Amino acid sequence: MNPLIPPGVYAPQEDTSLLAAALSEEPLPRGAEVLDVGTGSGALALEAARRGGRVTAVDVSWRAVCAAWVNARLSRLPVRIRRGDLFGPVRGQRFDLILANPPYVPAPDGSVAPRGRARNWDGGRDGRLVVNRICREAPRLLRPGGVLLMVHSAVSDPDRSVAQLREAGLKAAVTRRSRIAFGPVLSARAEWLRRRGLLGPAEEKEELVVVRAELPD
Repeated sequence: MNPLIPPGVYAPQEDTSLLAAALSEEPLPRGAEVLDVGTGSGALALEAARRGGRVTAVDVSWRAVCAAWVNARLSRLPVRIRRGDLFGPVRGQRFDLILANPPYVPAPDGSVAPRGRARNWDGGRDGRLVVNRICREAPRLLRPGGVLLMVHSAVSDPDRSVAQLREAGLKAAVTRRSRIAFGPVLSARAEWLRRRGLLGPAEEKEELVVVRAELPD
């Protein structure tokens, strides 16, 4: 079944596939509590639900929330859908697995909060506006032994993500990498990224990474 992707909702792309591949390698006991934050169309939430997880999916966009709800119903999979800013709707809860595909593309006008479709990819001046929040807040939502899987671009400094998560007491590392052709957004910003030293002079592909972090038992 092809998922419903209304205008303005992030459609599953290479980063979604990379994170789904990482998810497929995680042992996920039936009934494990899973959070998909920034769910978009709900693609990753549905993958976790197919594995038997008890899934909560969150997005700040009403369109995304509606799309995820419809896609869950069409797939006949039980997913709790919540609208809100990042972890706001699940404060006080704990999860065995957190999935995150945040906006991570550096934006020249990063001092201005993104609006509309740009919320799907704009991550502030350094691409870490939301990534930093996930690194800071996700550890408090994990159960002992719980895992965070987060995908983002190498231009938004995965080493910093790993360091922040380790500082929070998690065992963290980059576990997957994939190089892909520039998409429309990165192509439009390539020269600006090169001037900032975030892309090499001849670099024509983007590296995506999955950061895996586990809270020790």
